[in-house]
Amino acid sequence: MTAPEFADVGQEEGPLIFLIAGEPSGDLLGARLMTALREETGGRVRFAGIGGEAMTAAGLKSRFPIHELAVMGLIEVLPHLFTILKRMRETVAAVKELRPDAVVTIDSPSFTLEIAERLKGQGIPLIHYVAPQVWAWKAWRAKSVARYLDHLLALLPFEPPYFERHDLPTHFVGHPAVETRSAAQTGAAAQSPCLAVLPGSRKGEVAKLLPVFAEVVRALAARHPELKVVIPTVETVAEVVQAQVRDWPLPVTVVRGAEAKEKAFREATAALAASGTVALELGVAGVPTVVAYRFAGIVGLLPPSLLRVPFVSLVNLIAGREVQPEFLQRRCRAAEILPAVERLLSDPEARAAQREGCRGVVEALTPPEGNPSRAAARRILACLKKQPSS
Repeated sequence: MTAPEFADVGQEEGPLIFLIAGEPSGDLLGARLMTALREETGGRVRFAGIGGEAMTAAGLKSRFPIHELAVMGLIEVLPHLFTILKRMRETVAAVKELRPDAVVTIDSPSFTLEIAERLKGQGIPLIHYVAPQVWAWKAWRAKSVARYLDHLLALLPFEPPYFERHDLPTHFVGHPAVETRSAAQTGAAAQSPCLAVLPGSRKGEVAKLLPVFAEVVRALAARHPELKVVIPTVETVAEVVQAQVRDWPLPVTVVRGAEAKEKAFREATAALAASGTVALELGVAGVPTVVAYRFAGIVGLLPPSLLRVPFVSLVNLIAGREVQPEFLQRRCRAAEILPAVERLLSDPEARAAQREGCRGVVEALTPPEGNPSRAAARRILACLKKQPSS
């Protein structure tokens, strides 16, 4: 393993920032962050690390493909455990060799925070982007990460106090979903109704949710023969999704990439989505959405009532009420989901009511700087300025 494998070829000036993203949502965050850092420094910045399609397009030479890491739940992780541990060791060794000006780990806490903990004491600023969801479960983790992180960038306005009470400097930088709102916001209704289906970005999620979503679509086909379906997906699961939707009884278009996803959002009459970042993106974009999810691992064995929050949809959590209908665990069944989806497809007033409920969410997710990626970039550069000269 040598430094040129990681270096941003052609760039010789500016701080070297080692970025680590472990899944597609973090990859998009990383790509936008790279762009913002270049804008803030006039191009005088270098990058190395781990990323996916978006970060590669932004100029990163990733050490390995992140689809190796996009697994979740004990049963799914076990067959990949040797590879994941090997990649952790390789990444830690690369950081120690390159001695970057900062390490920025992005989301994927099971992978990225383990690397950050192993790098504690190396004299390299450790910054994590996307706060662990300690407000939902594992509240003890706030104290744990405060032992080895130097700075935390939070996407949600209510997150900083959870970590600041443990003396971890934490700043709300806003959610990147607001950056693409104007581009993705739905326009006039199409002549034919269109349902966006988003079963997740991990193979485990797709395996649990896509068969349920398929039942919903088949039932809708009998009642709405003119309905079209679009499935925005990512490299980690694209082939699996494509294979499973071939026998769906409606026209199905599977698309990849940020631009294609934004176009799908504009065309969608409504959406059926996994809980997570994409449900928030849909809400911010004004796409009326039904959220469904089945948790993996130990959490999946617990009833929803044992969660520390009343909702799993971030739209609902921020709004303080159920704006997006949620169907979790045992309720994640086609028979229960179908009426909620059909209502959004058929009832303009129901769609308008959900869009209205999302307006306050957009305001809450927008940082004082206006642009979340720029706000994150400025915080990272401020951390570098605080470090003593070598």
